Amino acid sequence: MAYINVEDLVLDFSKYDDDGKPMEPNRALDGVSFSVEKGSFVAVVGMNGSGKSTLAKCLNGLLLPTSGSVEINGMKTSDESHIWDIRSNIGMVFQNPDNQLVSSIVEDDVAFGPENLGVDPEEIRKRVDEALKRVDMYDCKDKAAHMLSGGQKQRIAIAGAVAMRPSCIVFDEPTAMLDPAGRAKVMGIIKDLNKEGITVVLITHFMEEAMEADRIIVMQNGRIIGDRTPAELFADTEFVHEAGLELPTVIELRDMLGMDKKIMSVEELAENI
Repeated sequence: MAYINVEDLVLDFSKYDDDGKPMEPNRALDGVSFSVEKGSFVAVVGMNGSGKSTLAKCLNGLLLPTSGSVEINGMKTSDESHIWDIRSNIGMVFQNPDNQLVSSIVEDDVAFGPENLGVDPEEIRKRVDEALKRVDMYDCKDKAAHMLSGGQKQRIAIAGAVAMRPSCIVFDEPTAMLDPAGRAKVMGIIKDLNKEGITVVLITHFMEEAMEADRIIVMQNGRIIGDRTPAELFADTEFVHEAGLELPTVIELRDMLGMDKKIMSVEELAENI
């Protein structure tokens, strides 16, 4: 059984006119179905307004389906009796780390999630130290969180998710507000977490990041219009452009040079040149 199973997911947002009368709802997700195997790395891409961030919030019950279902390890997000277990299993890291930092001191912020789960204080201390070391922020554990750079704050947000020991982490455009060096650092952490067995769902508009995934789900107007491996997706340049996406630089250069469509990395491109 798949770890994440989404079936015919529909999500409507209510709308009202100036007099408070209900209007035709805005359909953000329209019949979305897919599954994610445990330990895999799935990227979700699409233009702004395609529904990818809304989908991310459905995966741990922040938003509930209008119809259809979202199941995490066999538990439906619409079942209130399971919502705590689901949120313990699905960690979330959002675009703006300032929206996730809840304490003034770094180590206190990382400890917030495990404390809410009722974890023993000695175990919390162990988890906090391990999580900060995994994101290379242990030396900053006593610092004021608001004094850190954007990239450092995002790594603290990731540490907070890791400290809860989830089976899966959903990253909702975690590098959108970072510079190239910060993006590279965060992506390195994400790939390392996946190698250690954590299931990763990455929402991103950077195609270079999507290339790192096992498969890429493409969304448009609240629907899935493609579900392919990176090699399959970026071999179909016409589809990529029709979906309103940009090709990764290495793919653009590969195609300009008329080289083999199987080339997917800078190293492979350089070797073939």
